[in-house]
Amino acid sequence: MRQCPKILEDIAYNLIWNWDHKADTFWNRLDPEGWLLTRNPLVVLQNISQEKLDAVLADPEIKTIIADLQEATIACKENKEDWFTQNYPKSELTSLAFFSMEFMLSEALPIYSGGLGNVAGDQLKTMHDLGIPAVGVGLLYQQGYFRQVIDQEGRQQALYPYNSPDQLPIRPLLLPNGEHLRIQLAFPGWTLWLRTWEVQIGKIKLYLLDSNDIANYPPYRAITSELYGGNTELRLQQEIVLGIGGTRLLTALGIEPEVFHLNEGHAAFAILERCHSYMEKKNCSFDDALTATRVGNLFTTHTAVPAGFDLFDENLLKTYLHFYAEKKLKIPFEKLLALGKSNPDDPTERFNMAHLAIRGSGQINGVSLLHEEVSKEIFAPIFPRWPKSEIPIGHVTNGVHVRSWDSAMADKFWTESCGKSCWLKLSEKELMEKIEKTSDEKIWQMRQSARLEMIEFGRYRVTQVLKARGASEEEIQQVRRRFDPKILTLGFARRFATYKRPNMLLHDPERFIRILTNPERPVQLLLAGKAHPADLAGQKLLQAWVQFTERADVHENLVFIRDYNMSITERLVGGVDLWINTPRRPWEACGTSGMKLLVNGGLNLSILDGWWAESYSPEVGWAIGDGQSSESIESQDAKDANALYELLENEVIPAFYERDSRGIPKKWVSKVRKSMGTLTYRFSANRSVQEYLEKYYIPAAASYKKRSKNLSLCQSITKWQEAWKKSEPSIEKLEITSSANEHLFTAQIAFNNLPPHFAQVELFAVGISPILMKLQNNLYTAKVPKTRAASDYTVRIIPHNPDALIPLENSSIVW
Repeated sequence: MRQCPKILEDIAYNLIWNWDHKADTFWNRLDPEGWLLTRNPLVVLQNISQEKLDAVLADPEIKTIIADLQEATIACKENKEDWFTQNYPKSELTSLAFFSMEFMLSEALPIYSGGLGNVAGDQLKTMHDLGIPAVGVGLLYQQGYFRQVIDQEGRQQALYPYNSPDQLPIRPLLLPNGEHLRIQLAFPGWTLWLRTWEVQIGKIKLYLLDSNDIANYPPYRAITSELYGGNTELRLQQEIVLGIGGTRLLTALGIEPEVFHLNEGHAAFAILERCHSYMEKKNCSFDDALTATRVGNLFTTHTAVPAGFDLFDENLLKTYLHFYAEKKLKIPFEKLLALGKSNPDDPTERFNMAHLAIRGSGQINGVSLLHEEVSKEIFAPIFPRWPKSEIPIGHVTNGVHVRSWDSAMADKFWTESCGKSCWLKLSEKELMEKIEKTSDEKIWQMRQSARLEMIEFGRYRVTQVLKARGASEEEIQQVRRRFDPKILTLGFARRFATYKRPNMLLHDPERFIRILTNPERPVQLLLAGKAHPADLAGQKLLQAWVQFTERADVHENLVFIRDYNMSITERLVGGVDLWINTPRRPWEACGTSGMKLLVNGGLNLSILDGWWAESYSPEVGWAIGDGQSSESIESQDAKDANALYELLENEVIPAFYERDSRGIPKKWVSKVRKSMGTLTYRFSANRSVQEYLEKYYIPAAASYKKRSKNLSLCQSITKWQEAWKKSEPSIEKLEITSSANEHLFTAQIAFNNLPPHFAQVELFAVGISPILMKLQNNLYTAKVPKTRAASDYTVRIIPHNPDALIPLENSSIVW
């Protein structure tokens, strides 16, 4: 790195520059091409000449920008009057650990794949904005997720460039004596040494673990080689590193969080190591430690199909965790194995990381309202005979970090319309009111400018591909004239997987071509996306699109942008007019790509799945279908494709091209205004993180402090659980007496050596809250109005303990 002011290094290593448009201006001035290609300030600083650096720093405008960035960097450390401190000055939450397999924070740190990392990164950024005391825990991948190249036949090729730590915005963690902090794990035959790193995101630190230590057994050095690569054994190794290694790293740093937030089941082994740490402190059993720590664990599932969870065979798990179970946790390996099964007595059932996460957590949530219902269906086997409505899974619908995804034009628009730092200062209602007052002209001007910038970026990307192929100057000039910044521009970018149905627009290719090439109302489409290297079906879908874009009759209206990444996403969501999303309902747990358009004034046309199912109204966009499913996949696909075409032809395109005397599409702008005003904040990470805080983090912190400090309480809960395992009560007799106005239910219960106060007898009927039956003369009774038939009701016995979580800590139930 050249000799440069220390403040530039401080700025480069603090990822808050990632959502500051002034920073874009500065890095672009230093090295336009390097910044465009890498979006990595460290690389820019490393490659610039001293002469160029001095010249740029002498510019008065640049001096002002640097001063502003320096002020923001310093404010991260000194600001004590943040949102969290002001609103929760006496909160039980003093530290939160957020575990995730991937984090999408910046293109300069490519340790992400897609949606899961997107949510994790945006939540950490928002925790910084709000001042929530948190740290992140993840893995540093030597190669990260793959880079995409498309060959002459349109086939995807996967490349894995090496991520050199000295070119990433990370710093090694050091001990007081200057040595690198390393974490040890006992792996089969060898000690696994883990290097540790720190990423700064304003007030938040993300800690990363890396197995590429020269002291490691050579195969183990590759454990953190790539994200979502390799075989099942590599995945198990990575998840042990993340969960057990990550927890030990927090201990080594002296960080003692009240709350562990497990972002998917990948991190579930953190539950076990948290128990191990508590056992050593309190000299107690594993069961008591699990009882003490469970309430401080939150498990968020992002998966909408059972096949999406990580499953491990018993023998593989035994190879890596048999010693850990018996020597560290002091339990039989079979007991650890049972934690990951829905039916512990089934020897054929594989170990499920999501099941471990549920059995070791005090709170569980899905990531949209619809996903809550889907998750209850998926995890029902863990709570046999419990009504779906009482399965303990809630939801917090995802949101995006608005400032990371707004274009420069959108940022200026919101600042002028709502004021500086409006996302932190104004309420949802105040933002909506200000946007409602914004003129049509201002909204449309912003959209025109954003579309033009995005198209120029698209032209650049295609030009680079042609140059790499050795195209002629004439071909390159033709590309530079492609796309019209004045016509309706659609966007479609995501992971290419069959359930996402990325080829729905190609269901009737000739009809789609007519839509694109209508001479009076033309349409253009920008595409991007990757298919997993092992997903051959997804790769074929991608190849079909690439080949379609080469057709001469649509060549001017379509482009596939290669090597989909965070930077490309930013450009697309900043400029497209309409985002298309076509998943197979209800397989999209939430989806966040369409949320990123909201701040930029883009509109959504989507299946009623995930977040769109709870946000759609005709005033803010368009919905494909009615949320109902056909009997066959083929008929549903055909039905949805036809609905998509009809919406484009009859509603979307006319709304864009019908203009008033000022040349403004009033119907379109009306939807843009309503979408921006009513949805942007609602689907921001500001809202979702505040919801996590109030709904889960603060209650979990209070529960954890209560239990972790009271071992006798935990032991009493453990004894209560054991009593239920030994003796389950039964309903010996039930009598029903009906009068003119009410039904009287009388039940005789046999507790079979179980203390009666360990259980609760209830009268249950679908659609009402369970009614507690009263004990009178050794019989349990309840009266209900005769508004429903007596046959609608039944008696049940459930576990009762005022200090326990039912049914998470005891799923027994007797009907």
